[in-house]
Amino acid sequence: MPEDGLGVPSSGEASTREAHGSESPDPDAWPTAPGGPAAGAAPAAGAPLLSHDETDRWERRMQELAAGFAAEPRRAVEAADRALEEIVGRCDEAVAGRRRTLRRSWEACGDRGPGTQTGTEQLRLALRDYQELADRLLHL
Repeated sequence: MPEDGLGVPSSGEASTREAHGSESPDPDAWPTAPGGPAAGAAPAAGAPLLSHDETDRWERRMQELAAGFAAEPRRAVEAADRALEEIVGRCDEAVAGRRRTLRRSWEACGDRGPGTQTGTEQLRLALRDYQELADRLLHL
């Protein structure tokens, strides 16, 4: 399934999980947006973990829960707890998918032999991508 972030469906493709809270997208798929990186490429630096559409859906859900608080406070808080658990799960899936992609990008470098220009450059890019992802996670 095409994606536009770290393991999240592209804006034009709502997953069953997003609609019904059950099925998750393929965490190994990568962006294929027009004019964007090719499939298998890393997202742009600073790209969000979740797509804007998915983020908007979660924000609307949390607003709905807040609006229902006056009528049923406990039910609203319990639903917010479940929603947060799902959001964290989606972020975990996104990071795990990104790590798999990064790992594949540099593990093949060993096949070219130590010190090769192509292998060293691929490793440099992989390290940069790991640093960028770690920075994003540390500064949430």
